[in-house]
Amino acid sequence: MKTYNPDVLNCLANLSNEEVFTTPEFANQILDELPKNLFSNPDIKFIDPCLKSGVFLREIAIRLDIGLENQIIDKNMRIQHILKKQIFGIATTELTSLIGRRTLYCSKKANNKYSLLENIDNEKGNIEYDRYEHFWKNNKCIYCGASQKSYDRDQELETYAYPFIHLNDLNYYKDMKFDVIIGNPPYQFNDGGGTGSSAKPIYNKFIEQAKKLNPKHLIMIIPSRWYSGGKGLDEFRNEMLNDKRIKKIVDYPDAKDCFPGVDIAGGVCYFHWEKNYFGEAEIITNWKGNINISKRKLNEFNIFIRDSKAVEIIRSIKSKNSKAVEEIISSRNPFNLPSKIRPKENGDLILISSASKGKYPSEKVLKGNEYIGKWKVFISKASYDHGGQSNKDGQRRIFSKVIIGKPQEVCTETYLVGGCFDNEKYAINFATYLKTKFVRFLIGAVLLTQNITKDKFGFVPLMDLNKEWSDEILYSEFNLAKEEISLIENTIMEMV
Repeated sequence: MKTYNPDVLNCLANLSNEEVFTTPEFANQILDELPKNLFSNPDIKFIDPCLKSGVFLREIAIRLDIGLENQIIDKNMRIQHILKKQIFGIATTELTSLIGRRTLYCSKKANNKYSLLENIDNEKGNIEYDRYEHFWKNNKCIYCGASQKSYDRDQELETYAYPFIHLNDLNYYKDMKFDVIIGNPPYQFNDGGGTGSSAKPIYNKFIEQAKKLNPKHLIMIIPSRWYSGGKGLDEFRNEMLNDKRIKKIVDYPDAKDCFPGVDIAGGVCYFHWEKNYFGEAEIITNWKGNINISKRKLNEFNIFIRDSKAVEIIRSIKSKNSKAVEEIISSRNPFNLPSKIRPKENGDLILISSASKGKYPSEKVLKGNEYIGKWKVFISKASYDHGGQSNKDGQRRIFSKVIIGKPQEVCTETYLVGGCFDNEKYAINFATYLKTKFVRFLIGAVLLTQNITKDKFGFVPLMDLNKEWSDEILYSEFNLAKEEISLIENTIMEMV
C-alpha cells in the first residue's frame, strides 16, 4: 500500500513576489554548495537572518543529525545540541517567526510541551523576532529607505522593518561567530515611487549586513536584476563584481524554474561567497533545464553579463570598436513630458505618445531643445518582452517600437531619443541599425527588466551611419563565428 506524505513547506503560498518561500527541494540544492564536513562538525553555527518558512534551518538540522551520529550517539542529546547550539534564525515578521518555530521545533512556541526543545524557558528558542520600527528622516527610513507614507503604521499592523537590517548594533551577532549565513531575503518594497522594477530593492541591505558578520560562507537567493540595473544598486553591483570571494553564481533567467508560479522580472540567482576563496567565479545558467557553465572574472565589465556565450561576442566587438551607441541615446524622459500627456488642439510641434499623435505647443517643452529641430529616432522605453524576459521558446524582440522622428516632433517619456541628425538618411540608417538582430542581441545581453535605459546601449558599437547596416554585413564586419551567428539568430526575433 502506497502512502502519501506531502511536505507542508511545498504547499505554503508565497507572501508576494517580493517575499518568496523557498521549497525544500531548492533549499537542499543550495545546501549542497557547502562543504560536507560542515555537517559533521558540532561547533559550526548556522544562521538564516531573513527566515520565513524555516526550511533552510530544518534541512540543515536533518543534515547535522546524520553528520553527528558518530560524535553524539544519543539521538535526543544530538537533537538538543543541534537545535540549541548550532542553528539560529532572525525572522522577517512575527508571522514568519511562528511558522519558522513550527517548522524547526514542531511548535510555534519553543517552550511549549510539544516542542522538540527541552529545558528551555523562553518562547523564541533560537529564532528571534522583535518588532522594530523604521527611523524616519525626510520621509524615508534611514536604514532601509522605506517610504514613511507607506510604512508608518499602527501597532496592530506589520511594519516590515526587518530586524536584521534595522539593528543599531551587530556586536551580539558578531560575538556569536557564525560560520554559515544562508537565506532568501525580501526582494523589494514600495518606496513611494512605484512597484515592480521601479520599486526599491532591499535584498542588498541583507547581504551588506551579513558580510559585516564575517562568516566563512554566505549564500543568498536574490533577484538577478542587480547584474545590470535597479534603483540604488550601482554601488552594490560594483562591490559584488569586485569581490573575488564570490565562488559561484547559479542563475535562473526564468524564476519559475526554481519558484514555480512566481513571476520575477529578470529571473533570480543565488551566490556562494566564501571567506577564504579568492579567484574567478563559476557561472551556471539554468534555462528550462539547459545548463551552461563557465568560469570568469565578474568585473571584466562594469555590469555582469549572464550569458557566457554573449561575453565572447562582446569581447570581440569591443576589441574592434570602442565607441558605443550609448553616447547618442537620451536619458529618461528626454522632453520632460510625462506619459499621460496628450496632444493639444493647437501647437507648433507634433507630439508622439503611446496612444496618439498630434499638435503640441513648444512653450510647454522645457527640455530637449537640441533634438527638436533635428532628425532623430524614438525608441520605446518599455521592452516588448514581458519583464524583459525570453518567451517560452527562448526568444526576445527587445524593442516595442522604433520610430523615425522628424524635425519639430517630440515625444513623451514613453520613448527615449536616439541620435540628433541633420538629414533624414542618417535617421533611417540608425533606425535600420537598431532593428538588426545584432544590435538587439547586445542590448538583450544586459536588459533584465521591462524598462530600457540609456546604459543598456553600452555594448552596441557606434557605426558609420552614412552607411546602411544589415545583420549579414555586421556579422562579417566583426568576424563572428558560425556558432555566434547562430546564437543571435536563434534568440532574437525578426523586427520589420
